[in-house]
Amino acid sequence: MDYQFSKRVNAVTPSPTLMVSRKAKEMQAQGIDVINLGMGEPDFPTPPHIDAAAIQAIQANKTSFYTAVSGIPALKEAIADRMNLRYGSKVGADNVTVTTGAKLSLYVLMQVLLDPEDWVVTARPQWVSYVEQVKLAGGHFHSILPDNLSLKLTLADLEALDHPVKVLILNSPTNPTGQVYTRQELAGILNWANQIGTYVILDEIYGQLVYNGATFTSGLELQELNDSRMIIVDGVSKAYSMTGWRIGWTLADPRIIGAMNKILGHMTSNPSAVSQYAALAALTDSQDCVEEMRQTFEQRLNATYAQLEEMSFFNLPAKPQGAFYLFPQINPQCMVELGFDSTSELVQAILTQSHVALPSGEGFGMPGYLRISYAKDQATLDQALSRLKNFFNSK
Repeated sequence: MDYQFSKRVNAVTPSPTLMVSRKAKEMQAQGIDVINLGMGEPDFPTPPHIDAAAIQAIQANKTSFYTAVSGIPALKEAIADRMNLRYGSKVGADNVTVTTGAKLSLYVLMQVLLDPEDWVVTARPQWVSYVEQVKLAGGHFHSILPDNLSLKLTLADLEALDHPVKVLILNSPTNPTGQVYTRQELAGILNWANQIGTYVILDEIYGQLVYNGATFTSGLELQELNDSRMIIVDGVSKAYSMTGWRIGWTLADPRIIGAMNKILGHMTSNPSAVSQYAALAALTDSQDCVEEMRQTFEQRLNATYAQLEEMSFFNLPAKPQGAFYLFPQINPQCMVELGFDSTSELVQAILTQSHVALPSGEGFGMPGYLRISYAKDQATLDQALSRLKNFFNSK
């Protein structure tokens, strides 16, 4: 039977990170010992006090019915309070909408802000879903490859653009490179955007996960949301190890929030009620769990980066400062000697022969690179690196 799908869906490329993870899980189901370093999620279970709050909400009959489209009032207030405490900002509950994961926040923002042919700009390499979300809104996606080791977008990069920019996406710390924009860099970019009327979406989902003395600066520290085109996207998935709960949020001027809520009302009706109560506990209870996980990620980064430095088949850019990814380049000469035309072919060979699952750089706009997640215990990471070393040395 010949199924006729829309041009819209036919234009979308499946997520490479989810594809490699799915293949890894299929192999694991067959009894194959696959180490999956493809997914961007912490390996820690959700902290017990958060689980307990969700159970308590169920037992108190708080989770059986629809909530407000934008989230329960207590959670929106908690998000505002936590941001204000963390960044000294002036966020109110009317600046907040809660979504089914931060990914949905980004998707809805593209639907709200873009008309067909509008331009969206970000730095390359970029998170895999940005380009597909822009496609689905009918916009043009333009990723800029910065001319610096940290691969961070600069003011000079933006000033050199020869077309209008409706939306700029800035991810800090970045996925996949783990770089953090300095306060000065962020302030300069925001000033540029304000002068020309460009919306700036600051993807701050990894903002609490920075290492080795790096300092994260939120846009909330630099300007207010009201009467502003600055938009913050964040959530509980990464810092609180709650990827499966699917709670994210957008912070913006109330008019932007209102436009998002119009669309969300026709999409999800509301985020999962029980997940909202879990997120409420994450934000209002002790934050010690975040710091404990952050310290562990820092140790893993340092140990894993040191091992990668010793491998001649990898070229390492600037050391990551945040998130939980490494993004090494495969030595071009090594690629020639191995006989692979692309890193997509290479990662398939690594998966099938050495049983390590890694996304290729093509999905991030950077052929010739691999993303390695260090959101696994160090023994597992050491084993994965040993398998990679054996793979390259045996060729």
